[in-house]
Amino acid sequence: MVNYIWLFMIISGVVAAAVQGEMDVVTQAALKGAKEGVAVCIGLISILVFWLGMMNMARDAGLLEKLSRLLRPVARFLFPGVPSDHPAMGYILSNMSANFFGLGNAATPMGLKAMEELQKLNPNSKTASPAMCTLLALNTSSLTLIPTTVIGLRMEHGSAQPTEIIGTAVFATGCSTLVAVALDRWYRRRQENRG
Repeated sequence: MVNYIWLFMIISGVVAAAVQGEMDVVTQAALKGAKEGVAVCIGLISILVFWLGMMNMARDAGLLEKLSRLLRPVARFLFPGVPSDHPAMGYILSNMSANFFGLGNAATPMGLKAMEELQKLNPNSKTASPAMCTLLALNTSSLTLIPTTVIGLRMEHGSAQPTEIIGTAVFATGCSTLVAVALDRWYRRRQENRG
C-alpha cells in the first residue's frame, strides 16, 4: 500500500511539473536528492563501521558475553517458552545486545536467525508464536544506550553536539520498551484466558 502512495505522489508531482512547464526543477531535485542520499550513506557507513568494530572488540574482550549474562534473566522472563540452551536464546541475546548499542543493522540478521529458530519451536507454523511476537515487539522498541545511527546522521548534517541526543534516546527507547513489554504481556494473558 505504501508503495502505491509513493508512486501516486511521484507521478502526480511529475505531472504537475510538466503541466506548469517546470520539468527542469524535477530533474534538479531528483539529482540533488540522489547526491545527498549517497553522502548520507557514506557518512553512516563510517559511524556503523566504527561501532561494529567497537562491538567486535567488545565481543573479543568478553564484554558481550558479560552483557548476555546480565540480559539472560530478562530474556528468560520475556521468553518463558524458549529453553535457555536453545540456539534461539543465543540469537535473542545477541539481538538485544546489538540493539542496546544502537546497532540496528547488526541486530537485524541476529533477529532473523532468532525468528528462524523460534519457528522451529512453534507448534503452529501458520501463526506467530508468543515468543516471536515478543521478539518483534522488543526489536521494534529496543532500549538503546548509544543511538549510533542518529549520532551519525547528526554528525553528517553538521551538528555541533551530535551526542546530546543520548539522554533523550535512552528515555524514549526505555519508555517504548516498557510499553512494548507491557502490551506483550497483556495480549499474552488475554490469549491464554481465551484458550
